[in-house]
Amino acid sequence: MPDSSTTAAIELLNKSLHRHKVGLADEHAAKLAEYCDLLWEWNAQLNLTRHTDFEQFVTRDLIDSLRLASHIPEEQSVLDVGAGGGVPGVVLAITRPDLNVSMAESVGKKAKALKDICRKLRLSVPVHAARAEDVLKKHHYDVLTLRAVAPLRKILFWFQRHTTAFGSILAIKGPRWVAERDEADKEGLLAGVDLDVIDEYPTPGHDNNSVILSIRYQRPVA
Repeated sequence: MPDSSTTAAIELLNKSLHRHKVGLADEHAAKLAEYCDLLWEWNAQLNLTRHTDFEQFVTRDLIDSLRLASHIPEEQSVLDVGAGGGVPGVVLAITRPDLNVSMAESVGKKAKALKDICRKLRLSVPVHAARAEDVLKKHHYDVLTLRAVAPLRKILFWFQRHTTAFGSILAIKGPRWVAERDEADKEGLLAGVDLDVIDEYPTPGHDNNSVILSIRYQRPVA
């Protein structure tokens, strides 16, 4: 039986889920409430997230993660790049247990926190305390996920020489994505790249929509 504080946390999360019409299985909601508790506990020591209540978690982190999850086929291997506090990586691992999720976080203290969170959540999620580019030298993934990591020109530059190590990139972006695309194009980083908007959706409390970009390389860069 969950203790009273856990029950209260689940109730608060469920209220936010209901308010924003976000459907989740009960076991996933309970695990996400536990995740938030662990994340916010670590956040007192490290700057892992700005979203420190369930309302912010649902309207920003969870909605983004669930929209992203809807575009990942079943049984895929996923590397969450620059995982930070675990969004979307931990959320994907909880809500899409069919996925084989790993996370890359180059800041050692953040990677340590993520390992502790995953251990306490009983999630089998490898956390690499390294840059994603170095992880890709040894491992292959179907999908790379990115959220609030870097502008497009940096993302495209980082991964253009590792294109045989992954299938596609899914990046969550805000309204500035068009300017970022133009910047990348001016630097010649879109050559041989298929970049498409595969989703666009509103986020509560914000005037501008978020988008999910699919990035696929037509061929390996020599």
